[in-house]
Amino acid sequence: MSNPIPIKKGQSLNLKPLSDDRRFGTDGIRGPVDSTMNPLFVTKLGWAAGTVLKEEGISKVLIGKDTRISGYMLESALEAGFISSGMDVILLGPLPTPGVSFLANSNNQAGVVISASHNLFEDNGIKFFNKDGQKFSSELERRIETKLKQEIETVKSIMLGKATRMADAQGRYIEFCKSNFMDLDLSNLSILLDCANGATYSVAPKVFEELGAKVNTIATEPDGVNINQNCGSTNPENIREEIMKGDYDLGVSFDGDGDRILVVSNTGKVLDGDDLLYILSQKLNKESGIVGTLMSNKALQLHLEENNIQFCRTDVGDKYVLQKLLEKKWLLGGEPSGHLICLDAAQTGDAVIAALKILNAIQDNGFSIDDSVKGFNKFPQTLINLSVNNPNKIILNDKFWSEVTTIERKLGEKGRVLIRPSGTEPLIRIMVESENCKDAEDYSNRLAELASRL
Repeated sequence: MSNPIPIKKGQSLNLKPLSDDRRFGTDGIRGPVDSTMNPLFVTKLGWAAGTVLKEEGISKVLIGKDTRISGYMLESALEAGFISSGMDVILLGPLPTPGVSFLANSNNQAGVVISASHNLFEDNGIKFFNKDGQKFSSELERRIETKLKQEIETVKSIMLGKATRMADAQGRYIEFCKSNFMDLDLSNLSILLDCANGATYSVAPKVFEELGAKVNTIATEPDGVNINQNCGSTNPENIREEIMKGDYDLGVSFDGDGDRILVVSNTGKVLDGDDLLYILSQKLNKESGIVGTLMSNKALQLHLEENNIQFCRTDVGDKYVLQKLLEKKWLLGGEPSGHLICLDAAQTGDAVIAALKILNAIQDNGFSIDDSVKGFNKFPQTLINLSVNNPNKIILNDKFWSEVTTIERKLGEKGRVLIRPSGTEPLIRIMVESENCKDAEDYSNRLAELASRL
């Protein structure tokens, strides 16, 4: 998956799809199990990654997975590939992605997660973490892609890796989550968790219960095919309905692999990543700053600037958010999707940690979500994905950019226009953001209509 980036007047697009030797997207490798992510490819991927890691002096790798049915198959394939390269394998079983990151960091070993995140069960993917618990660098990904072009060369029998299982992986991760928040008293909190029938189904309820909360759950009965199915952070309608029917203080919804979060208030208000960054910004050291993405709401930017909190944007993708955080030595960043990175507590996006951070930030408000976001109103966004035969014809057109400039001038500081190409399809994404909903719709439609005529 290529990362869409904003484009400027006169900038042409490279619309060639990823070639067979380009496998890594913005979050590992992902695709349908019956084609891209087949066991033959995953075995070779394990061998290629293992060979490269051994060159880096790494001899062991931890493998975790979410709950989709293909995880059994791909776990075995990945295990075989790593062992054939001479790498020892430690199997973790079902565990949230950030749990694998934590264990990789604490054990000074590489980590791998078998998951397609928020996708449905037909897809699966592979995510890699280095011994610091952070996503592989682009340079390391390229070396693995180069190795994938070669034939598998199994090491001599005496050098083959071995496989063991870490029986207490979940327990270690639970204790890690709690350790950051031992002073957080949730004894008077009634919370509903939507675990997406995914990797958090077992660990998340235990974390909140052991911190004192009264916990009820939905989507905690994975069967291999129901992950993210009408549940989880990409489908917040179910948890919102349950919140409205029950006696809860709030609800937390995770995605399939446990690195994204949405929060629902007791009145049914759904908070996305921008809302949650707003809450967390109120407890932020003013010497630090916040990293968002191109899709972060303009209202968040304006709020931070008004409160003298530094803010910058990156391309879409949590790996780019993390890169910028490390570059600026800041601690907090995230995406509207709910992928939040809190570097003072975890090395990657961690939905359980983020939820606890939110609860810690709002406890002075009696854990009232509505009171904590009072006065913060995101600008309405209208996004149009326009299919065109020749995107460059539009991108290089002066008339189109003249119209963009006119709209930007009218919006001023109360809105923005974002033009983003698809990296794999002949699509142009036209997004207009304005404090006035009708303006956002009208301006985006105006640009789409103009582009379709060019």
